[in-house]
Amino acid sequence: MEHLARRLGLRTDPTIFFISAGVTIVFVIALVLFPEGIGDAFAAGRSWIVTNLGWFFILGVNVWLGFLIWAAASRHGHIRLGPKGERPEYSNLSWFTMLFAGGIGTVLMFWGVAEPISHFSAPPLPGVEAYTEEAARDAISIAIYHLGLHTWAIFTLPGLAFAYFINRYDLPVRVSSVFYPLLRDGIHGPIGKAIDIVAILGTLFGVAVSLGLGSSQIAAGLDALFGTGDGTVVQVAILAVLTLVAIGSIVAGLDKGVKLLSNLNIGMAVALMVFVLVTGSTLFLLRGLVETFGLYFENLPRLAFWNDMLANENPGNDDWGWQGSWTVFYWAWTVTWSPFIGLFVARISRGRTIREFVFGVLGAPSLFTLVWFAIFGWQAMEFDGIGLAAREALGDSAGQISAAVADSIPLAMFAFFEHFPFTPVVQGLAVVIVAIFFATSSDSASLVVDMLCTGTPTPGPTHQRVFWGAAEGLVAAMLIVLAGEAGLTALQQVITVVGLPIFILCSMMIPSLIRGFAQEDIDHVNVGTRPELDSFARSGADDAGT
Repeated sequence: MEHLARRLGLRTDPTIFFISAGVTIVFVIALVLFPEGIGDAFAAGRSWIVTNLGWFFILGVNVWLGFLIWAAASRHGHIRLGPKGERPEYSNLSWFTMLFAGGIGTVLMFWGVAEPISHFSAPPLPGVEAYTEEAARDAISIAIYHLGLHTWAIFTLPGLAFAYFINRYDLPVRVSSVFYPLLRDGIHGPIGKAIDIVAILGTLFGVAVSLGLGSSQIAAGLDALFGTGDGTVVQVAILAVLTLVAIGSIVAGLDKGVKLLSNLNIGMAVALMVFVLVTGSTLFLLRGLVETFGLYFENLPRLAFWNDMLANENPGNDDWGWQGSWTVFYWAWTVTWSPFIGLFVARISRGRTIREFVFGVLGAPSLFTLVWFAIFGWQAMEFDGIGLAAREALGDSAGQISAAVADSIPLAMFAFFEHFPFTPVVQGLAVVIVAIFFATSSDSASLVVDMLCTGTPTPGPTHQRVFWGAAEGLVAAMLIVLAGEAGLTALQQVITVVGLPIFILCSMMIPSLIRGFAQEDIDHVNVGTRPELDSFARSGADDAGT
């Protein structure tokens, strides 16, 4: 394999690259030849995992979040993720926009209206009636729970592990490096290579599902604007065009490509959110924004440990109740992104302390997510009619958005914008934002997968990076074809099965980090001693920041 890698001009670990590429190609061919059989296998696998291990996903994410808060608040929070005295390469603003746009920007555009309306029209919690004030409060709380602190805990744990072991120990840029305290030199052997291959395949599938959702939303938007249709052929065509855009960004590299797209896209997303706030029910939304903070933290303990345990008592419920299609799907889907997001965030976070890293990666995106849902979610539910009196006053216009969501989830955002001025312009802007989020996620993932293969933070040869960008687009296209009319359900089945081994792998990062922290010599850290003013001017003078 080494000879073949040299002939192809690759700079990579041949075993990791060729096995990962081979499995990807075989899977794509199998999807073409046996779509029904593979679809049935994923459906059966998802059913078993959701029924028997759904509790494991929910408990696990809570443990991850608790560990991260402990690590940041403890004396280990002073440890710098890199050599002593090193400082961050990127400004806080660029750092935030890059990790956010590469993280769940596409997801917020897809679910910003659809999820609150879904829970508002079909409340998941027992005893709550649809379209009531109670249903609205629960809908916002659940949506933010799914995409707030817990989602970012799934990204932050691997990110912290990668940043710590790769930046501080100077180990290869691979997932296997995280397990150095447990495996030692075994990270370079068969076990380490198997870990890296699983991480690469999980990343490809996780990003492919997101690209599938993004292409379906773009297709819905173009159909609303131009009547182009939103079927499989249109989605695959959109996927092909935007994959080419992502490949262009891949060739440009991290600083020129990903950074530029991230900053541009977050700016447009904020502008869209401000437009909704200003042209919508501004006073209602401002009051709702304040109240949403209280609702989230009031309901978070209940939702975080809610297992829908009584769902099995109802014979009419499938598998594991409501959470099987929502919470468990979210955690399984998000964790397939975690090696990609984790390595990407570690790459752009070199030089930050553990405390700065954890609170920054957990806090800033979660805050933005809360504001996003407070504005889009509350406004959508007000348009739909909150409470019996409001719905009677709205007459025939009541329930229009919930009807659109029931008909087509990708259409939700565009049905929402029909209630605003300049509808075609705003819908067009939404399509552009989704498209750029799409490209950003794809090129970020491709660069990270390439790092996993090369083992270094520097990009590999251009054609090597382009291969991974094209592979992501191809897998996404095949998943769209496999999903067919089943759409989101089929994608949920695939990602839940793929997510389980990645979830187990990431859970093992906690004992590895604990062993790494235990070897740190930080007894010299003084707590409570006020430094002299001139010490702030001396870069690297405070050993507590190492």
